[in-house]
Amino acid sequence: MLLMNLKIAGSILAGLVILSLIAAGCTSHAPVSPGTGPGVTTEETPVNTVLPSPGTPEDIRAVSEANNRFAFSLYSRLAQEKEYAGGNLFFSPFSLSSALALTGEGARGRTADEIRSVFFLPENTTALRDGFSGMNAAVSSGDPHYSLRTANALWAEKTYPFHNDYITSVSRYYGAKTTNLDFINHPEDSRVAINSWVENQTEDRIKDLIPGGAIDPATRLVITNAIYFKGSWVKQFDRNRTSDMEFRTGAGTTVKVPMMQRTDEGAVYPYAENTNLQMLSMPYEYSTGRKLSMVILLPKTDSLTGAESALDAGTLAALQQSAETRRVEVYFPKFTLTTRYSLPAVLTAMGMPTAFTPSADFSGMDGTRDLFISDVIHQAFIDVNEEGTEAAAATAVVMRLAAAPANPQPVPVFRADHPFIFIIRDDETGAILFMGRVVNPAGSG
Repeated sequence: MLLMNLKIAGSILAGLVILSLIAAGCTSHAPVSPGTGPGVTTEETPVNTVLPSPGTPEDIRAVSEANNRFAFSLYSRLAQEKEYAGGNLFFSPFSLSSALALTGEGARGRTADEIRSVFFLPENTTALRDGFSGMNAAVSSGDPHYSLRTANALWAEKTYPFHNDYITSVSRYYGAKTTNLDFINHPEDSRVAINSWVENQTEDRIKDLIPGGAIDPATRLVITNAIYFKGSWVKQFDRNRTSDMEFRTGAGTTVKVPMMQRTDEGAVYPYAENTNLQMLSMPYEYSTGRKLSMVILLPKTDSLTGAESALDAGTLAALQQSAETRRVEVYFPKFTLTTRYSLPAVLTAMGMPTAFTPSADFSGMDGTRDLFISDVIHQAFIDVNEEGTEAAAATAVVMRLAAAPANPQPVPVFRADHPFIFIIRDDETGAILFMGRVVNPAGSG
């Protein structure tokens, strides 16, 4: 870790894709570099080590825009779901986009078209691969003031014949090395091994991502993605000024929450507003690396409608372009959210039903049409306090077989004492790493 002395952690994200065989008896061909041992081996499948293009700015922008469009689309769909309506939301679009891009590399025909459509992925394969390669390199570029990194890995059933082209492509363009496991005879040991990798990549913030029973003898492949961020606010809040205040929830009730405050002369932030909402950007410390920030959309009424109406690229860009760096009196609640989603129904409704049925075509992975997705699980955690942000998220796609200028205007008050939306983003590419809404800061999810 880069900054062991930092008191505040940032954002952690991990994603998984588990692929299994539908029909038995499809392992007659020679496997790719089978491993040995009681269920676990650290042997990696050899691949071509030629490095990919670092990604042009246009390719990186295309992947970033695709990620953001998916973020807004998924938020809208989750907000409509009866199970999540009226509650807190938190997820990582970057995790889901990364995991499904890796999955999509092996999809063909209608299955591939639907994944590409739902995740808005570039149709040009070179742009897609170079864009993700560039994004991953940018995320892992490092900074003395924070830790930010991403990693991908494949875990293959040691007897199953995956196409070397697929293994090579995901290694070359996504950095996903392949490790062989014995899913058939030791599914539980395999599950423990993968969970251990996830825990290590996320500094133990995501534990037991794959639940017991999720991996069985039919499992053939697990694709993992992880991203980790640890940083602190540029302008931290004074703990001594945090006090309990009322927060009006989406349900029309009020709860007492610890409200952080910055009302001093140094409370200078990028700020904008329109007739419906206020927007505040709170940057994280950095020096030579990527500039990251949390963007909060606070409606001027207790209804989230005003903020949710801004959840499109054009409206959000207009707000950000109109933002002025100025003094703002900030009241922002401390909160902790823990969320978990099972997304097959949601993603089906969004337009990719075929991948979840026996009609799925993942022949780019193995030359057969024996694989399909049985579940997409997403788990996330975030803690926001005076020093910064600590967040974690994980995805499992389970598949069977500066000083303010002089301003005579009144100092705006940004009082987040009612529901709001927040985004953690890479300011250089605009890519949304995490996204959510707070309806009740006192609730856990």
